[in-house]
Formats: sequence, C-alpha cells, structure tokens
Amino acid sequence: MLDIKDLASWLPMDVVKLYEVEGIKEFYPPQAEAIERGLLEGRNMLLAMPTASGKTLLAELAMLLVAFQGKRSLYIVPLRALASEKFDSFRKFKHLGVKIGISTGDFDKKDERLGRNQIIIATSEKADSLIRNGVSWIKDLSVLIVDELHLLNSPDRGPTLEMVITKLLRLNPDLQIIGLSATIANGLELADWLGAELVTSDWRPITLREGVICCGRVIFPDGEASLDIRRDDALELVRDTLAQQAQILIFENSRRNAEAMAVKLISEVTSSDPELKALSLRILSTGESEIARKLAECISRGVAFHHAGLLPEQRRLVEQGFRKNKIRAIASTPTLAAGLNLPARRVLIRSYKRYESGQGMVPISVIEYRQMAGRAGRPGLDPYGESFLIAKNNSEMHELMEHYILGSPEDIWSKLASESALRTHLLATIASDFVSSRETLKEFISTTFYAHQQDPWNLDSTIERVLTFLVTKGMIVDDLLPTSLGVLVSRLYIDPLSAVIMMETLREKTRSSDLTLMHLITMTPDMDLLYIQAADHWIEEFIDDHNEELNREENYDWLLREVKTTNMLMDWISEVKEEIIGNRYRINPGDIRRVVETAEWLMHSLAQISKHLDLGLTYRAEQLAQRIHYGAGPDLLILLELKGIGRVRARKLHQAGYTNLEKLKKADPAEIGRLIGLKMAQKVMLQLKNEEI
Repeated sequence: MLDIKDLASWLPMDVVKLYEVEGIKEFYPPQAEAIERGLLEGRNMLLAMPTASGKTLLAELAMLLVAFQGKRSLYIVPLRALASEKFDSFRKFKHLGVKIGISTGDFDKKDERLGRNQIIIATSEKADSLIRNGVSWIKDLSVLIVDELHLLNSPDRGPTLEMVITKLLRLNPDLQIIGLSATIANGLELADWLGAELVTSDWRPITLREGVICCGRVIFPDGEASLDIRRDDALELVRDTLAQQAQILIFENSRRNAEAMAVKLISEVTSSDPELKALSLRILSTGESEIARKLAECISRGVAFHHAGLLPEQRRLVEQGFRKNKIRAIASTPTLAAGLNLPARRVLIRSYKRYESGQGMVPISVIEYRQMAGRAGRPGLDPYGESFLIAKNNSEMHELMEHYILGSPEDIWSKLASESALRTHLLATIASDFVSSRETLKEFISTTFYAHQQDPWNLDSTIERVLTFLVTKGMIVDDLLPTSLGVLVSRLYIDPLSAVIMMETLREKTRSSDLTLMHLITMTPDMDLLYIQAADHWIEEFIDDHNEELNREENYDWLLREVKTTNMLMDWISEVKEEIIGNRYRINPGDIRRVVETAEWLMHSLAQISKHLDLGLTYRAEQLAQRIHYGAGPDLLILLELKGIGRVRARKLHQAGYTNLEKLKKADPAEIGRLIGLKMAQKVMLQLKNEEI
C-alpha cells in the first residue's frame, strides 16, 4: 500500500503535511496504481474512476509537482460553477507559495496576467479563446488536466473540448495530459488518442448500492427490501433518509418538478436551525423574485431546489447549505450531477426520461444515469451510498435494472463533424496560424479524436463547404490565410455565421434604431432565444406595429422567438424590474442573466465589426452593450462607472439631480447617504476623492 508519506520522494514535506491535516494517511488502490504507473513521472493518464475515488487528488499532485519546478498547469472544467469550486478548493495551496488563477469570461481578452499563476482554472470555452487570442503562456504549459473528459460526447461542448486538447498537445509536445472521468466505456480508444496510460477501476471508498423502487419494494441486483409506502414513494424514501439523519438528492426531469418536489418536502422536514434562517435571508437578498421567495421558504425548513433558472449566487448558497449538512434534501434538475462535489447518502432519480426538443420524452443515457447515481455516498460520513430509480410496474423495473444498473455506459464519440462546429473551429484554427494550407489542415485534422475514431476523409465534403463559406464571406483567402476580418471574428469568439448575419443585415438597412440592433443580435445562431408560449399573442401585433424597425427574417416562427427575446432585452435596458420581466416573459432570474450576458457579448461584437468595416454604428452598439451590461438607460452610464453603484442606486442619484460625477463631488455626503445608504455613500465619496474611476 502507498502511504501519503511516500509523496516525499517527489514533493516537499509541506505538501505531505497538508494532506495529513486533511486526514489522508494512505492512497486508495486506484490512486496508488496511477502513481505507480508514472503519474508523477510525467506520464499521460486517463483516470476512469468512480466519483469520490480520488481523481482530483491525483490531478493536484501532478500540478503541485510542476509548480515547485516553476512551471504551469491548466485545469479545464465544463462549467463556471465547477471552476469556482475548484478555485476555492485549490486556494489551500497558496500558503505553499503556489499561485492560483481562474478565468471563465470575456472571450476576447488576452489575459496575459493569468501567466503569473502556477495553476490556472478555465472552462473549455475560455481555454479555446485564450488559444485564439494567442496568450504567450499557453505555449509553456507543463500539465493539462481535463475534468469530465466524457463531455467529448456532448454535441454542445464536445467539439470545443476536442479542439482545445488537440491544439494544446500540438503547441506543447511535451505536455502531460491527465483526463478525469467517472464514466468512460471506450477508455482504451481515448487513452490511445491521448498517448496515455489507462487507469480504470470500479473501486469506491464507500459501497454504492443501486436499486429500483417498484410497487412498495426496493429491488437490488442481489435481493430486495420492502418500503412502507402510504402516499408517495419519493416522500417515503425521503422520510426514511431523514430518520437516519442523512441527506438525499432527488433528480427531477424539469425545473417545475424540482420546485414542486422541494415544496412537497417542506412538510417532511422540521428544523429551527438559526443558520437556515440566515441562509434564507441571504437568498432573499439576491433578488425580489417569486422564485427567490419560494427558495427562501424551502431553505428555512431545511430543503431546497436547484436548477439553471436560479441565479449563480443562489445556486452557490444552496450548495453551501447542503455541504454544511444544514439543507437535508435538494430536488434538482440533472445539472447538479455535472461534476459539482455534492454527495449525499441517497440519490433518487424520479424520472429516467426528459424532454428533448423535436423528440418528446426520451430516456437519459447510461452515462448520465451514472453521473447522478455516483453522487450517492459521502466519504467519511456515510457507511454506504444508495441510488434509486422508480418503475411503475415489474416490466419497467426489469428494463431499468438491465439497462441502467447492470448495463454499460455508451461509448464516447467525437461530435466534431457538425458543420456549425467546424465553421467556428476551422476559422479559429486558420486565424491562429495552426494551419496555412489544405495539406497542413488535413494533417491537423488527422490528430483529432474524430480522426482517431473514424476515417478523417469522411469530413472532406463538410470541410470543403465550410472553407468555401469562409472564403466567400471574406474571412479567409483561397490559400487558407486569414483576412483581418477572419482574425477579428475568431477573437470575438462568435460563430462566423453570426458575423455574416450582422454584416449583411446592416449593409441592407438604411436606418437602424436601438430596436433594430437589438433584434439583429437575436437573429444570430449564438443567441439562445426564448420560447413562444400560449400567452404570447401580443408578439404578432408588435411585429405589425414595428415592421419598419425590425430586420428581415424569412422564418416567421424564428421571428416570433427573436422578437420576444428582443423585447425582453429592451425592457431590461429600460430598467424594468427583474421580477416584472420574469412574470411578463415567464422566465427565471437565471435565464434573464444568461440572455443578458450573451446579448452584451454579441452587441460588443457588433460594435467591433462595425468599427472594422466602418459601418457607422460603432458608438451606438458599444453604448447599447454597456446598457445591456448594467440594465440601464444611457443617462446613467456615467454614474454606473462607480464601483458598487447599480442601476437602482444610480437612478435614485440621477432623480435627485446628481446627474454626473462633478455634481456628486460637490454633494453633501449626508444627503448621498440618505439616498443610497451611509456605507455606500462613503465608498462613493472615497472613489471620487481618489479618482479611482
């Protein structure tokens, strides 16, 4: 057995002591195997190991080893929330003299400052943008950690992740790559592509029992037990879990079901914990929306819901409360299973089907099931973990047992072949000087995971269509050299088709209002549009009334969604309250935030394209981007430069006559305090005095 003290052969004793303080005395068997097979000698590794079996610790050791040699590591994660979680976790290394950096936003920034850190955490999209923008330190990486490597299989994230890995290996031939995943069936194929050792194991520090609840019974592969069901199987399981002083995660297939389940659970949990009351008040302080009030009420009773409609700060508070064992049960959509470290004694998957646009309700993959089931069992806290599916009858029970519990996860397949993915990534590859001819392009493509799995010539016709498009639209020339426009579009991190829509629409419009420009960015493939619902009959009337200002759109169904999204954004920059926007468009605060972030990025891109092509709309688009950022009118932008001043405080100051910074400098601090609060007034006056803005 390999003890933690044995690390002294590779790392300083301070590192050994750090892990000893955390209670780690010896390595788990799969951890020991990875170290014995060369993890700390620079060997590439694919670690296909269950949740909680210690993959992250192995990644930490590899990064610390090179950090003490003055070298850098990049840790790639799929989600911003996961990046923040890793950043908080890795900060324990600061007292060892290891600097930690994180970057998840602003895709057109170069971020050279990140190179001052030994460990850098980024999403795959941000890592892609760093490569496109040519940051110097990206060529000096020693270790690359890819968390949730199975997401190569994702149609959305897979192509970007695959291209990032391919490019980083090309830029850094001696790079050590360590892939982490709990669910990879074709691990040998992936390891072969990466030139990596495959360490695969089913070992877990805590036994996981997987079963199906059916007709009052809990059926496991090796037997069954009875469940006293009086009303609702899920409620009975929760009641039994809470009676054991344990925690439970309940995965629902929709946001509405997650919220409804959490509300149901309120009657099952009795808690007067003052920390829950404080947590509930912190939720209310994040916004005056109906969903915030509902979540606060649930949390005050020790339960919660968790989904993408919540604001990031709301999700973080729920996660913190659960980790501290204050929140006993969370009803969540499957987003919670995507890598976040939130284990529980039990996991209940209430529905194994979910809605897919154009397909209706479809079964989840075995990979996704394993991600959810793997949350069961808290190391050091639980004697075991249990996960359950629910079946309506014996036939369904046998089907679930065979397919999910006893079945194998699906193979990981490259998703690089889609035309939309290739359109974006081929331009970036050409603009970043990775290739300069069709021959070098083919050679580059031959190093991708797609080419490793399938004949790369299958891509030829798609690649030719994409190259013809890029040449025709002026982003590259025939000999595969980028134009200045192509370089700009690549660095802005937008789909080349988005840029084409912007350019061609602006060129055919003689006059453009704010509404015209806002509608324009919603026409691009980069914008996630709001869905049309039964109560949205007003949209057609709006289209008739504003036909001259709106842009030409051939597809009327798309036009309806574009105009709804445009109106939401116009309300946002008109300072309509978030709660009113949420009710008017039937969306959650988290949805508002995501649409706003995307719109700001696209409007900024529109300004840059206008500037590059001298289209005459640069100032207006840039001002609109600022207004989208703050959710405010143009008259507040000067005041909003002050730190801590949001649109509500800025409007109060403006209405009181403090319309610019000069007037604020001359103001009575006591009067400003009455308007925006004494502490904030002091901060504002200090900023003005120090001329920090």
